[in-house]
Amino acid sequence: MSTGKKRVIDKGGAGAYNIDMKEVKSYLRGLLIAAIIITVLFVAGIPMIPVGATTGIYAVMGVGIALTAAGFYATPIIWTVYGSNVGLKRIVHAVTEEHLYSVREIAAQLSLNEKNVRDQLTKCFNKNFLPGYKRDGDNIVLNENIAAGKKESFYECPYCGAKFTYTKDNARCPYCGSPVQQ
Repeated sequence: MSTGKKRVIDKGGAGAYNIDMKEVKSYLRGLLIAAIIITVLFVAGIPMIPVGATTGIYAVMGVGIALTAAGFYATPIIWTVYGSNVGLKRIVHAVTEEHLYSVREIAAQLSLNEKNVRDQLTKCFNKNFLPGYKRDGDNIVLNENIAAGKKESFYECPYCGAKFTYTKDNARCPYCGSPVQQ
């Protein structure tokens, strides 16, 4: 359900989040490269078995068996993982570029069911593909929280009269070095 309030990230302002698709694309590119390499090794392992057996080079045959067996199981798994993650790119684009901030809006725009959108949003947040945003139920909102800092206190030194601020881990007068008395 949409809150009716759309929040846009100011990409040019100070402290703005620079959200682009680089991380998502890099992740998908890595999966694609792994899938292609595993597939090629699987296919290369098949002819290595008869070639190694007929020529008497049993090491080649052993490598062929290993590549074929590993590829037989790994190839469909890696392609399934790649295929299930391709949709993340579209989800990130819907949030960052189309400014769709609810599961219902994203599901309607992408013609997906809401459960799939929730699952894909969870993956996006777990992989930190949406920095600067946070989940609020079925809505996505701008994370306006500020980083917690050290609490500073004001103090006037009774020994030298200096006025300064201090933190608990550095509770000494910067001028005379006397400890802050609380």
